[in-house]
Amino acid sequence: MDRRKLLLAAAAIVAALGAVLVFLYVRGADVRAEEQYDTREVLKVVTLIEAGESIEDAAASGKIALAPVPSNQVLPDALDSTTTLTGKVAVTRLFPGEQIVSSKFGGAAENTALQIKKGDMAISINLTDPARVAGFVNPGSEVSIFLNGADATTGETFTRLLLPRVTVLGVGSTTPVSTTTTTEEGAAVTESLPRTLLTVSLPQPDAERVIFAASNGELSLGLLTADSAVGPNPGVTAQDLFG
Repeated sequence: MDRRKLLLAAAAIVAALGAVLVFLYVRGADVRAEEQYDTREVLKVVTLIEAGESIEDAAASGKIALAPVPSNQVLPDALDSTTTLTGKVAVTRLFPGEQIVSSKFGGAAENTALQIKKGDMAISINLTDPARVAGFVNPGSEVSIFLNGADATTGETFTRLLLPRVTVLGVGSTTPVSTTTTTEEGAAVTESLPRTLLTVSLPQPDAERVIFAASNGELSLGLLTADSAVGPNPGVTAQDLFG
């Protein structure tokens, strides 16, 4: 008799625990459902925003708009207004569906004419994404310009510093450019790569060097900080690539 009572008591306890667990699960599901349908309006990217594009231009072009986002998916620094971004530019590409966050904007947008240094002139160079540091080069950035070319006499290829420190004035739009090369077997291979126009400030002799180099080789940029160490050297060829 005592054993039967113990079994009944144990069954009652198990049933009570089961009911509590079911109640907690249902309540949790209700909370999750509420969170899913509880939304906040934040700014999101509608169409691609290029690195270097000002927040004002992006807004005027309809590239950003308020959209509802589930509260549990809103990013910590997501914005519902562009007020705090006035005068700033995108520091990287922003893709459709991304939330507008303050950490992806910085620098200063060019509101008037290009700020060309006294005695300099502005020229533009057309670079691929890797050659322009994957889009991290923005107006106001300082960069080194490298040339990947070939010696006119020996045909030996090299990579060498062309200019140690150059100021970027502006970053233009990105467009695909088709390039056709011929393989060793004689087959023509065409590929399409995105290229972006970058405008830099240079004195005439350096502008001439850059224009010539761009026409006779491939240019690449190195993004600099105030502490970057850069200076002339013999460059690198296949002969001394590994020291």
